[in-house]
Amino acid sequence: MRSTLLMVCLLGTSFCAVAQNAQSSWTSLSRLSPGQKIRIVESDSKKHTGAFENISDTAITLRDANGEASIPRQDVRSVKLMRSDRRLRNTLLGLAIGAGAGAGITAAAWESHGFLGGRGDGALVGAAIGGVAGLAIGVSLPTGKTIYVVPSH
Repeated sequence: MRSTLLMVCLLGTSFCAVAQNAQSSWTSLSRLSPGQKIRIVESDSKKHTGAFENISDTAITLRDANGEASIPRQDVRSVKLMRSDRRLRNTLLGLAIGAGAGAGITAAAWESHGFLGGRGDGALVGAAIGGVAGLAIGVSLPTGKTIYVVPSH
């Protein structure tokens, strides 16, 4: 049993190390295609979001609202590939989960002969409140996949 547990831990650690090395390799950015939406975070936490242009050994270039920007490699902290198709999915999931949870919790806690009505009315109120909260959470969830992170020293 111990040897199995030790093997699982060793394999898990090696898989994590491989995944981290893949994200810390500057060459992983060469898989990007021109026009893909990316977000670059610089060492000083300044963010750039725009369409990927090209990559070299010394810099990454993107086109944003201000035109073309080239960020030197030593200034790049991370690069994310942004996926707009996830924003809608996250928003709808947040809305559905929030509305369902709000309806269930409020219906369970609602007085059956309250001044606003029965449990069904309580469920509607809870669904509205929970739906708004879930919608806000769903919209704020990140939609990008990190493809490069500066390795920690």
